[in-house]
Amino acid sequence: MEVLNINQSVAELLEVVGLNEEFTNESLRNLGDADSRYVKDLKLNFKTILKGDKLNQKEVALMGLALAANAANNPLQRFFRKLAEENEATIAEIGEAVACASLLSSNNVLYRFRHFVEKEKYAQIPARLRMNIMMNPVLGKEFFELISTAVSAVNGCQMCVASHENHLIELGTTEERIFESIRMASVITSMVKVIY
Repeated sequence: MEVLNINQSVAELLEVVGLNEEFTNESLRNLGDADSRYVKDLKLNFKTILKGDKLNQKEVALMGLALAANAANNPLQRFFRKLAEENEATIAEIGEAVACASLLSSNNVLYRFRHFVEKEKYAQIPARLRMNIMMNPVLGKEFFELISTAVSAVNGCQMCVASHENHLIELGTTEERIFESIRMASVITSMVKVIY
């Protein structure tokens, strides 16, 4: 069994996301210095989500873009935007993926607060947040809900995750498709700790 030099593993991870070997940060230096086997695992996990089993390549790219935008991660946003363009995503779809992440971040804070406090009074006060994008999304209702579920899971809004997952089931989405988007969210969340 071949043992990879950790610096080679870091270089391979960077190559997967289109970054050159000079790209570095504290996390990459710490992993490289420690000869961490995790870098190889992370690279393989990331490559696996890029293949998409229940998501097509354009959906993988747009979901990844939304999750990278949610994390305010520029290197991964650039990577997923390029991937989206290569898979014929329109400018409107690319913009809406980022808009979805931003909108959901706002909703997640408000609804997470309501859920944590559990006071009926807060549930009765209008949110007063404009959400017109949700009514007729360019991405289509099902895929918009799928991104919304993944972003809400990352942001830790139980109430939002349950609501979006329920809407997806009503729309006929399979649990396997939902779970793949959540698995993708988990891997991208781990990537943003290392590539930033």
